[in-house]
Amino acid sequence: MKDIKIIDIRHMRGPNMWTYTPVLEALVDIGELEDCPSNLIPGFYERLSAALPSLIEHRCSYGERGGFLRRVQEGTWPCHILEHCTLELQALAGMPGGFGKAREMSDRGIYKVIVTCWHEVVTRAALASARELIMAMIEDRPFDTAAAVDKLKRLADRHCLGPSTAAIVGAAEARKIPSIRLLPGGNLVQLGYGARSRRIWTAETDRTSAIAETISRDKDLTKTLIASCGVPVPEGRLVDSPEDAWEAAQDIGLPVVVKPYDGNHGRGVFIELTTQEEIEAAYKVALSEGSGVIVERCIQGAEHRLLIVGGRLVAANRSDTASVTGDGKHTIVELIASQINSDPRRGTTEEHPLNLIRIDSAARMEIARQGFTPESVPPAGQEVMIQRNGNHAFDVTDEVHPDAAAAASLAARIVGLDIAGIDLVCRDISKPLAEQGGAIVEVNAGPSLLMHIKPAVGKPRPVGQAIVEDLFPAGDDGRIPVVGVTGSRGTTQVARIVASLLSLSGKWTALASSEGIYLDRRLAEAGDRTGFEAANRMLTNRSAEAAVFENGYDVMFDQGLAYDRCQVGVVTNIDPQQHIGRSYIEEPEQVFSILRTQVDVVLPTGVAVLNAADELVADMARLCDGEVIWFASDATLPRIVEHRAQGGRAVVLIDGVITLAHGEQTTPLLAAADVALLAGDAGETDNVLAAVAAGWALDIPAYVLRTGVETFDLI
Repeated sequence: MKDIKIIDIRHMRGPNMWTYTPVLEALVDIGELEDCPSNLIPGFYERLSAALPSLIEHRCSYGERGGFLRRVQEGTWPCHILEHCTLELQALAGMPGGFGKAREMSDRGIYKVIVTCWHEVVTRAALASARELIMAMIEDRPFDTAAAVDKLKRLADRHCLGPSTAAIVGAAEARKIPSIRLLPGGNLVQLGYGARSRRIWTAETDRTSAIAETISRDKDLTKTLIASCGVPVPEGRLVDSPEDAWEAAQDIGLPVVVKPYDGNHGRGVFIELTTQEEIEAAYKVALSEGSGVIVERCIQGAEHRLLIVGGRLVAANRSDTASVTGDGKHTIVELIASQINSDPRRGTTEEHPLNLIRIDSAARMEIARQGFTPESVPPAGQEVMIQRNGNHAFDVTDEVHPDAAAAASLAARIVGLDIAGIDLVCRDISKPLAEQGGAIVEVNAGPSLLMHIKPAVGKPRPVGQAIVEDLFPAGDDGRIPVVGVTGSRGTTQVARIVASLLSLSGKWTALASSEGIYLDRRLAEAGDRTGFEAANRMLTNRSAEAAVFENGYDVMFDQGLAYDRCQVGVVTNIDPQQHIGRSYIEEPEQVFSILRTQVDVVLPTGVAVLNAADELVADMARLCDGEVIWFASDATLPRIVEHRAQGGRAVVLIDGVITLAHGEQTTPLLAAADVALLAGDAGETDNVLAAVAAGWALDIPAYVLRTGVETFDLI
């Protein structure tokens, strides 16, 4: 029977043997299909290209548009097709780009398929859908691509970051600032590591105070505070009944606005009300949307949303009005569908910058004021207003007058918000507010960024970048010193010594090792804690000023690394026979590919600490983006001699003394005989040398290195 069977799936959550980003690695059995490349399946190419035409954009090995489909036409195997279809289904669901590979294993018909994993749930579903699609094409039966993509979109909406958070995280990644999602299905994200980290939740940060947010929800209090500092606001007050609302309107002067005292998203807001009937009806609806009602003077003009970040205007949008023109044949409801909601920019997803217009209570009142009902058929040529202030979808950032920007900035500062959405009403945003009677009507915490990222008209604004720049000034990458230690032996001891050296240097240090979790030299949790979860906990510990991780082979093989980059990566040694035999790992080169990940992630400003006496380890030097410090008991090894001749660094034994060698210079540290740890096992000498090299790479002073090694107590 011809089938594609997914035997096992491994989720690698961090840098791994395949790539720097999270992936799914699927072990796949294609059985009899090993004898059926795509060119031998009648009609397969035509059916696949029709079912998923966007595959034309996949360049594949030919490096040109249509390259992958050319491979399909010429003949390729199902797992290669599975890789590309999985990536394309994810792209159609809103997660474009990514990494993919398909690798044949030693058993006939067995492959590993590796694809970028934006979210495990979503990518697993994409992989399953891709398999179903391919089998349908092989068996010449229908496959509903649109339904499959729609399902993936819904999963992505539920599990992936929202647009505001994603914009900030994307801007952080562009600055090489790491991120950690703190809630699997939410938008709480940490940027940076340990004590240097900051946290965001959509458009709120750890600088957004609860008091400021509470003030912003109280519209009357907000107006009182900002008005006292000279910010123009509309006259108005809280009312407690429909009759009181009408009385307030008469005192203020018609027309007025009636709105909830603590509502949001524009629900229950009625503008330009002029009659007692309208005002009393609006009161009842507004009350249902909040805990109280405000009546205030109606400011003439359009509503604008100004985004203030760190006291600076970074984006501004104008709201739109929505109206229909009668044709004497169709009802207002039908005209809304044909003239407004047919606009492809309108919809219910994050891909649509404009919302669908619905007949809610505010729209019904607006239509009634013009003498119609939603079921009325307006005369030909008659314009009927449906919504006076809708989406803030028209970018006007470059038009904002400095006076308006200054007023918005002051309002945000008075309320106390680091990120604020300021709602400002005026006729012309390019002119001073005073000369046109403009005013600020609301100050919002946690404003949506989508309107600025994807405006319906105008250019997108780099609002995520502005927030990241406010959180992390130039030169701040949010990183603490991170040290990763891997190899076949000695990794626990090296990690323990390095953590001890960091602590002695004055840094609050977190350590995750096979012996447990140590927090500032205190054993907080015993047992093997070399997994991804334990390391992740260390990186999210905001007390940590440095972190050391022992990364065992199995963890790197199964899960990948918990950090994106590190300051120091240590590889003690490689014994391929210790690791060969699991999941088609059969050659020393495969073991090398897994353990090399530790060197791949060393920062350009960082250091790889490598065993000069181990040929496999030594071969990793060419992969390091940063500096290499060798360690070895034999100072006369050719690669050490050559490295020093080129001005490089090494930690070696010279006449029984642990020595820091930098070019031609040597700095004796202490005699190996004075290190209690080295009294027995000669193998531990390499461990001490590796730890000293890591400490040197971290700029720990020589006297601290000496004291730390001399006094280190493994027990």
